[in-house]
Amino acid sequence: MKKHAIIPIFIPHIGCGHACVFCDQRQITARSGMPTIAEARETIETWLTTLGGVPEVEISFFGGSFTGIPIEMQREYLSLAKEYKDAGRVTGIHMSTRPDYINDEILDLLSEMTVDAVELGVQSFDDRVLEASKRGHDAKTARRASRMIKNRGISLGIQLMIGLPGDSLEACVYSARETVKLEPELARLYPTLILPGTELHAMYLAGAYTPLSREEAVLRTKEMYEILMDAGINIMRVGLKSTEIISSERLGELNKGTYHPAFRQLVESEIAKERVSALLDEFVYEQTAAEAGGMPMDRQRVTVLTSSEWFSNLIGQHGKTRDQLRASYPSLMLDFAQDEDLSGPEFRVRPG
Repeated sequence: MKKHAIIPIFIPHIGCGHACVFCDQRQITARSGMPTIAEARETIETWLTTLGGVPEVEISFFGGSFTGIPIEMQREYLSLAKEYKDAGRVTGIHMSTRPDYINDEILDLLSEMTVDAVELGVQSFDDRVLEASKRGHDAKTARRASRMIKNRGISLGIQLMIGLPGDSLEACVYSARETVKLEPELARLYPTLILPGTELHAMYLAGAYTPLSREEAVLRTKEMYEILMDAGINIMRVGLKSTEIISSERLGELNKGTYHPAFRQLVESEIAKERVSALLDEFVYEQTAAEAGGMPMDRQRVTVLTSSEWFSNLIGQHGKTRDQLRASYPSLMLDFAQDEDLSGPEFRVRPG
């Protein structure tokens, strides 16, 4: 059974006075508008009727920059969420905002309303990338906001983007490592998409921006993912979720490298392939050493094992990762199985 669910309340661009080169919020706002309190309540009630039995349910204010809307409007929305939390109908209140929209007054309100988690759209800790993307804040602001949130006992989330203007593999790795230093409870990784009507789209048409290839997008995201995962940070999302605005049909060929409805599995399968390859290299080395010692061996049957939750990543989409591993180790007959003693991205190999 599902253990955690989010009831999303979409707060559009009204809360943000900036115009980042990649942002499509103004178009989305024109379509959706600000929800009234009555509409927000209706959304919550509708979701609650479908989430019976889920032990952890959060009301989450996403979309624009929640703490940038007028503070009395913030209070109205948060009072509604707190009403449900106080009644025990939900277990948490969650939101996303910009680093430069965090201050003591805002945090006083969030603490009063028992907000549980704040996600910051940091995007990058490289100031050159932030400037080229017209974020309107620097990395120092993001670090300060993160510490202020943590000091209030509120869970911190960090959102990072991959492939912004001026970005590089080195800058991505740096951003992941800087994120770890701030000790957030959760993170999200979003490869950059070129959305029609944005400044980034105009930059692309003018030849001033080149989107990442699929191989490079997966590589950079994989490197960041492993840094965050190894630090024990919960990676809530990798890649944007498909919606009416974000879809394969709307994005077309332009974003074929950075958009995939199952982008997370592409990244996790690459991690699985890399870690299993290291184990198989060691196995083949030991086999070769045994043969050199006068013990000729037939083609070995080897089983690769992992946890149930990572088994699909080990196999890969349409069996791609499994087939790549078999092709890379022709001296072995590879089988793949689950092992209940393993958890997460743990792997082992055994003869037979």
